[in-house]
Amino acid sequence: MTSNDIEKAAASQLSRRERQIMDALFEAGELSAQDVREAIPDAPSYSAVRALLAKLVEKQIVDFREEGPRYIYFPRIAQEEARTSALQKLLKTFFGGSTAAAVNALLGMNKDKLSADEIVQLQQAIDEAANVEVNSSAVHSTVKEPSSPKKSQ
Repeated sequence: MTSNDIEKAAASQLSRRERQIMDALFEAGELSAQDVREAIPDAPSYSAVRALLAKLVEKQIVDFREEGPRYIYFPRIAQEEARTSALQKLLKTFFGGSTAAAVNALLGMNKDKLSADEIVQLQQAIDEAANVEVNSSAVHSTVKEPSSPKKSQ
């Protein structure tokens, strides 16, 4: 298991408060513990925020640097990587791993709120996914097994 695999596993196992802290860090880029506390809703005590930040550092998804008497915290993983990890966990937990079930649930919730541009973007994403599947299938069906050498007689 690589360190990148460890970071991905850790990112998928975040508590609600840890996710709130990560959201604040992604939005701001970097924050002190006090700034984190001010950025999250219904924040716990300062010492609780420090303890949560220490857990995130231990999980290797947040790092820090010293700036005078305080620590400045920042994400070690890219927001896209964290987003992907969270979505994979969501798909597995609530939709049995089915992307189609998740998309249908989202569309059902927001069907009246989708703009024409959003519908076009969704259709393009579906078309691209279909093309990838078609191209992938075509590659697999055209790959021939190497022929075995003929025996000389």
